[in-house]
Amino acid sequence: MHVAFLGLGLIGGSVALALRHGDGASGHRLVAWTPGGRGPAEALAAGTIDAVAAEPAAAVAGADLVVLAAPPLATLALLDLLGSLPRGALATDATVTDVASTKGMVVARADAAGLAFVGGHPMAGRETSGFGAASADLFRGRPWVVVPGRHARARDVERVTDLALACDAAPLPMDAAAHDAATAAISHAPLVVAAALVEAMAGPPGAEAAPGWDDARRLAASGWRDMTRLARGDAEMGAGILATNADATAARLRAVRARVDAWIAALEARGAPDADALRTALAADRERASALDRETP
Repeated sequence: MHVAFLGLGLIGGSVALALRHGDGASGHRLVAWTPGGRGPAEALAAGTIDAVAAEPAAAVAGADLVVLAAPPLATLALLDLLGSLPRGALATDATVTDVASTKGMVVARADAAGLAFVGGHPMAGRETSGFGAASADLFRGRPWVVVPGRHARARDVERVTDLALACDAAPLPMDAAAHDAATAAISHAPLVVAAALVEAMAGPPGAEAAPGWDDARRLAASGWRDMTRLARGDAEMGAGILATNADATAARLRAVRARVDAWIAALEARGAPDADALRTALAADRERASALDRETP
């Protein structure tokens, strides 16, 4: 199968490595393009891909499967580009997929462009980026969400499902709205919470830090590091995720705000906080969190 990658960083590079060297490798022709060309050049030198394309149209020419391995906003632009290509530049039987973290706006844009599109979201990643951070086993055992667009055919869904299986992932069919609501809860709202925590302590951009921050940061250890890990991610990627899943994320943040308000009320109770009630709440939350850890593959 001829696979074209538009984008070849951590996720796209890991897909390419799995197709070339993983358990599901089976003689694919892999071609890649990125705006700067660095990832494809590194992948070509490593023997991971077969060719570097000078432009997107050259990359997708003759491709059976086109993988848009870019952040959400860039993915939207690539879908517009594919939809505007001259007739025949993209094979009529070609399948287009993506690996972006949001699906509603992406699938809608692909539908508007008339593309045979099946949205994809491999639920795996790292804090590092670029092809140099890619790994053939990044997706092993992880869910790979599959969201068919309006113009997707049975063979398109099959190709994207097979792609997930070739990466040793577990294909998971979902509706775009359900996917975005779920990822808002487990990823996108936590990103904003992490950023808000940094702003509350170290100060928002252009403002002074909270009183006592100099002392606090000297004492900061794993608790602070773990709670703010998502705030250390790629700002462009994060902005694109939030911009393309704003409503679902805002809804989840309102739920978080309500629970924070409830904790504030408990801590500011007249007299003194009820230690037994606090202990009961924390124990219940610990059990819920532990249960999620046990259920996560």
